[in-house]
Amino acid sequence: MINFVANLQKTKDMNKKSVLVITISVMVIALIGLTILLFTEKRNSRELIEEFALEKEELENEYTHFAQQYDEIKIAVTNDSLSVLLEQEQVKTQRLLEELRTVKSSNATEIRRLKKELATLRKVMVNYINQIDSLNRINTQQKQVIAEVTRKYNDASRQISTLSEEKKTLDKKVTLAAQLDATNIWVEPKNKRDRKTKKSKDVTKFVIGFSIVKNITAETGERTLYVNIYKPNNEVLSKSIENTFAYENRTLPYSIKKYIEYNGEEQAVTVYWNVDEYISAGNYRIDIFNNGTLIGSQNFSLE
Repeated sequence: MINFVANLQKTKDMNKKSVLVITISVMVIALIGLTILLFTEKRNSRELIEEFALEKEELENEYTHFAQQYDEIKIAVTNDSLSVLLEQEQVKTQRLLEELRTVKSSNATEIRRLKKELATLRKVMVNYINQIDSLNRINTQQKQVIAEVTRKYNDASRQISTLSEEKKTLDKKVTLAAQLDATNIWVEPKNKRDRKTKKSKDVTKFVIGFSIVKNITAETGERTLYVNIYKPNNEVLSKSIENTFAYENRTLPYSIKKYIEYNGEEQAVTVYWNVDEYISAGNYRIDIFNNGTLIGSQNFSLE
């Protein structure tokens, strides 16, 4: 009986020891598991933080590059209103970049918000780029139109200039064709007996005759003829210093002024000059003018 009790007590002690060992074993296993879990979570957290930091750095680079793009785009913009809008968007981009730089890498919420903001800015920029492209196309078309209009204007100006020169030439030809022409010019120096003489000392009168030729293109009506008698020293015989007429942008004295009624047909004209001055021997010249143009000339001499 004593042995049985002793064995029973011994069995109880062994069972208590086994339970204690098991309990300690479970606790050790649980502690190991908890340690492993904490280590894993810490490693995952560190990896996540590193990932956020890398994402933040990439996002900063994108914002910086994005802000620089506005400078490049503004160079190509000539529209003032669009330039103002681009400037506003660039300022907004720079402000968000400063916000991003102050955000901690662990603040995933803010990083995601700023990432969404960047996506919105991209859409806005794409819209502006499309507007700029559209304006550039319009400007190119306008330049092409202006260039074409300028070319046509220059061509028309050249044609007008050519036509103007041709008209001037034609007008000049018409003017020349319409001018009177004096031919068959003759001079008879006469003495006081109204006889022809060659001696200068006997000359008391010059009788000058010529023909105005037929010209159907010339204007009909009253015409004024000026006849000049040039002495050997090339001076014009004239009765008064007031007797002048216009010739080649200057005035010339005249010897004889003669009015005729021209009808387009050949017409004979005779004029007279009474000698009141000293007449020397030598070579003389007769010039006939009409409408500021020399229309005939003839030389003669006196002994």
